[in-house]
Amino acid sequence: MSEKYLTVTALTRYIKRKIDTDNHLKDVWLMGEISNFKHHNRGHMYLTIKDEQTRIQAVMFAGKNRFLKFIPENGMKVLIRGEISVFEAFGQYQLYIHQMEPDGVGALFLAYEQLKEKLSKQGYFDQQTKKPIPAYPQHIGIITSPTGAAVRDIIITLKRRYPIVQTTVLPVLVQGENAPGTIVDAINKANQMNMFDVLIVGRGGGSIEELWSFNEEIVAKAIYQSRIPIISAVGHETDNTISDFVADLRAPTPTGAGEIAVPSQQELLDRLSVWQQRLSKTMEHKLYLQEKTLRRLNQSYAFRYPEQLLRQKELELDKSIERLDRITEAQVELRKDRFNNVYKRLMSQPPYKQLNESKRMLNQLMKQHKQAFNRVLEKKTLNLSATIDKLSLLNPLEVMKRGFAIPFTTNGELIKSKGQVAKNDLIQVELSDGHLDCQVLEIEEK
Repeated sequence: MSEKYLTVTALTRYIKRKIDTDNHLKDVWLMGEISNFKHHNRGHMYLTIKDEQTRIQAVMFAGKNRFLKFIPENGMKVLIRGEISVFEAFGQYQLYIHQMEPDGVGALFLAYEQLKEKLSKQGYFDQQTKKPIPAYPQHIGIITSPTGAAVRDIIITLKRRYPIVQTTVLPVLVQGENAPGTIVDAINKANQMNMFDVLIVGRGGGSIEELWSFNEEIVAKAIYQSRIPIISAVGHETDNTISDFVADLRAPTPTGAGEIAVPSQQELLDRLSVWQQRLSKTMEHKLYLQEKTLRRLNQSYAFRYPEQLLRQKELELDKSIERLDRITEAQVELRKDRFNNVYKRLMSQPPYKQLNESKRMLNQLMKQHKQAFNRVLEKKTLNLSATIDKLSLLNPLEVMKRGFAIPFTTNGELIKSKGQVAKNDLIQVELSDGHLDCQVLEIEEK
């Protein structure tokens, strides 16, 4: 009888295999509402997906949910893609989620990501283009809805922290089809007015559809092109809009915008008090040092006996004057003596006499130089003539003019011996006025 009965594990595994092999359950697209949401400390998300009539347990493991661009919440309607399988330990089927996005805003998320990537490539988010927020603004423009809670939070925070700041609300629509245009117009108008130190642009929290005006490209461009620094204050801290990335500074909330736009009056007063205490201590110390110096001067000899000190200084002055007069007279006499010596030397040897003597010596030296040059030239001329005569006597051409000739072999070699030629050889004989082509008929030895 026992062979007919299955164990719970066997039955569960059989059901699991049936479900796991069903291709229809491998890729399930599902819409529903989140309930019983729990984000485990290990990163996994456990939740229930339900509609009006039924529900299914679901899990989205950490490896999948780290790509989510939103935080799931109870009551949120979502679009899910996943697969159905059985959790054996509890014997229940459940949905394993691969992808999830809010229902009805999938297209908005896609548009958001595409615009974000586009503007990032164009440099709209670069930190080096961000304008600094003034430390002590005098006039702040608030671009938001005049009836929302955001404008009240901003103004209350500004006045609480920095009562002397002036604020002006530039009313705009913050949601709806016409909202982006009004926001752009307000930013441009604020720049034209040229009266604001900083602008706060934003609104309170809401859904992605309600915040979408701040994800429009025309709003991002207006913020980027603004000459006035802009603080973006859109929604809650978890909301991220394109305006937040483009703005010069992002505030987590409208109240946070008021916090960071102005300094705290109380902090400034506390800081001023500290500076006053430091200044007071510094002045007291400096005054103490000056009083100490004054007491020392009052006790000095000069202040106690000014007449005696004056008489002493007058005596010292008289002695200094007498010493200066003596030194001056001595220097004058020394200079006179030097001048007289120079004058006497000049009178004994006047410059014109020295000049005439120098001219006479120059003429004499030139005459001597000319005579020496002529002697050398004459001697060199005689030597040159003698050398030319010697060369003429040794010149072969001069010898040939006297009836001599020079024989050469056909190779141009000078014939100096009978051994250089043989009988019937052709030779060339050079004369003073030409040459002869000859043939050797006989050779005789002397």
